[in-house]
Amino acid sequence: MELWLFYVLSLLSLLLWAPVSSAIEDQERDKIRYLPGQPGNVDFNQYAGYVTVNQQAGRALFYWLIESPGSRQPESRPLVLWLSGGPGCSSVAYGAAEEIGPFHIRPDGKTLYLNSYAWNKVANLLFLESPAGVGFSYSNTTSDLYTAGDQRTAEDAYIFLINWFERFPQYKHRDFYITGESYSGHYVPQLSQIVFEKNKGLQNPVINLKGFMVGNAVTDDYHDFIGTFEYWWTHGLISDSTYRILRLTCDSGSSQHPSTECTKALKLADLEKGHIDPYSIFTPPCNDTTSLRRNLRGHYPWMSRAYDPCTESHSTVYFNQPEVQKALHANITAIPYPWKTCSDIVGDNWADSPLSMLPIYKELIAAGLRIWVYSGDTDSVVPVTATRYSIDALKLPTITNWYPWYDNGKVGGWSQVYQGLTFVTVTGAGHEVPLHRPRQAFILFRSYLENKPMPS
Repeated sequence: MELWLFYVLSLLSLLLWAPVSSAIEDQERDKIRYLPGQPGNVDFNQYAGYVTVNQQAGRALFYWLIESPGSRQPESRPLVLWLSGGPGCSSVAYGAAEEIGPFHIRPDGKTLYLNSYAWNKVANLLFLESPAGVGFSYSNTTSDLYTAGDQRTAEDAYIFLINWFERFPQYKHRDFYITGESYSGHYVPQLSQIVFEKNKGLQNPVINLKGFMVGNAVTDDYHDFIGTFEYWWTHGLISDSTYRILRLTCDSGSSQHPSTECTKALKLADLEKGHIDPYSIFTPPCNDTTSLRRNLRGHYPWMSRAYDPCTESHSTVYFNQPEVQKALHANITAIPYPWKTCSDIVGDNWADSPLSMLPIYKELIAAGLRIWVYSGDTDSVVPVTATRYSIDALKLPTITNWYPWYDNGKVGGWSQVYQGLTFVTVTGAGHEVPLHRPRQAFILFRSYLENKPMPS
């Protein structure tokens, strides 16, 4: 009898240990030992690799996990997922390398330096290349690249999370937040909605979603467009007559495709704005002609004009190095060559894009999730006025009226707290707020995590 019990207990022990052992092996396989060109004083762990989200099609999404420094106990920090927009742009190229990651790329495209305001100082950061065909993510089914859209992107991202947490079980039940910018104004709330609905009825969900935060986010086409045209006009970028024509012909609330008259007016507006960086209207565009264009597509095909921040060209050089791809465990036989910061194929063939995210906002506000929306005020692509009109359409009661927030005695922006949503502006910041105002963006992120109003 005792011998029988011993065998049963041994078998149970093996069954229980096997998943844990497998997860440890998978993590060890994905661990980044050293990134080419990284500085020597790195005191945090990094992991990168693939999670298959569809076996039949061979769709696999690439992730890069950057933990908080070891001395600050990463096991006590929340987990934050970052999604870059486009659609079709790389979270590695933008979120990680330009904005909130611990490493920025020097102009030589080969060496890295530490970002003083990296968000991994207060959270563990998980960057996801989504959908398949973007960045290092891939699909073995070519047609997937031509049929990506909002719905599949959200569904694949959820499957990614479920499988990723099995690989990293130490993050199960951890406080979890989803963040992003630009067209991630669609990705972030859509993924949050799926997680929220799947968690219903669970006492201790594996994906312990606490809230989401988006910046300069595509939210509601009708109100976004009204605010965008108004921004162009009030900032002297277009003429009075063009502004009136845009308001009359571009009724985006009823159609996903602009009319012929609207398209003509948008082209005229583009000519009137001249050679500026629309993502940051007061800073000169980078003159490096080798850098790749960056598009905000979806409902905004007319805004697919050249955008050449030099930081983007640095990413293109760095992440195309074979030794960098090897260090990141990239599947170089599956991804297109050369690696690009944005996928033209995915972005130009986007399949589905709802006109509004406001119904999802209403659902998740009612659920009590922590929702913050922020906006750099020098972006003319998804400007602060667009976001304000979209938020106003929610008809939320105001808890704290509009007020300036401060950083070292200087105004860092403005904020208004609504019932269920906080809105924050960052003065002098363009489309990528952490790129233009890293310190202020860090203060914003820390305030969000601590659930505290912006410092006044």
